[in-house]
Amino acid sequence: MKPSSALKPVALLAFTFSITIFTILLSSPSQATIDSKSMASRSFILWLHGLGDSGPANEPIKALFTSPQFANTRWSFPSAPSQPVTCNYGSVMPSWFDIHEIPITSSSPTDESSLLKAVRNVHTVIDKEIATGVDPKNVFICGFSQGGALTLASVLLYPKTLGGGAVFSGWVPFNSTTLIEQITPEAKRTPILWSHGIADGTVLFEAGQAGPPFLQRVGINCEFKAYPGLAHSINNQELQYLESWIKSRLQTTSSSN
Repeated sequence: MKPSSALKPVALLAFTFSITIFTILLSSPSQATIDSKSMASRSFILWLHGLGDSGPANEPIKALFTSPQFANTRWSFPSAPSQPVTCNYGSVMPSWFDIHEIPITSSSPTDESSLLKAVRNVHTVIDKEIATGVDPKNVFICGFSQGGALTLASVLLYPKTLGGGAVFSGWVPFNSTTLIEQITPEAKRTPILWSHGIADGTVLFEAGQAGPPFLQRVGINCEFKAYPGLAHSINNQELQYLESWIKSRLQTTSSSN
C-alpha cells in the first residue's frame, strides 16, 4: 500500500463525519425550552473521536440531545494527542493509540501498551467527574472508529458500573487474555451499544460483528445495530437512537446537587 492510499481512510473519516453532522443540524428541531431543568439529574457524556479527527469538530453532536433529561448533562470532547501512526507509515496525526493496519479486520493486531495509556487517561477524566458528585451510572462514554475501540476498552477496564458505552464503527482492541481477566464484575454490568455500517471499508463490518460474541463470552450485555449501506461514518439515525438509548438509562433520582 502506498503512503497516499494509507492516508485516505483518515481524510475520508473527517470529511464524511463533518458533512453528516452539518446535515443533521439543518434537519434537527431547535433547542426546546426546558421547564424541568431542576428535576434533571447531573450526567456526563464523553465523546472520543476517530483517527485524524479532533474533539471540537464533533461538538455539534450535543446540540441534537434536546430532551429535558439532558438539561444537566456536561459534555466533553477531548482531542487525541498527535503521534506517529504505524498504518500511515509513521505519519504524525491525532491518535489515541497506535494502529498497525487499515482496513481493520476482526483479527487485526492492537498495540496494547499505547491502548492502556489512553485508557488510563480516559479513566482519569471519569474519576474527576465522579469526584464532583456525578453518579457513575450517569456517566456515558461514546466513540467513533478508533474512539469506539477506546470506548470499549475504557468501559470494560473501569472498576465501576457506568451508565453505558456506545461504540460506533469500532472494534475489539484486545489481543491477550490478560486484559480480559482485569474486567471486574461491576464493569460487566455496564451496558454496551454497538453500531456499525455494513458498507464500512475502513473498519470492516466483520470487525464490528466480532464485538457481541466477544462480549457475550465475557458476560457483558451488548445491543448490536447494523446499518445497511452505511460506510465509515455516523448517520442521523444512529445519533437519534443514541439519544433515546442514553435517555432511557439516565438515573432520574440522584443525590447529587
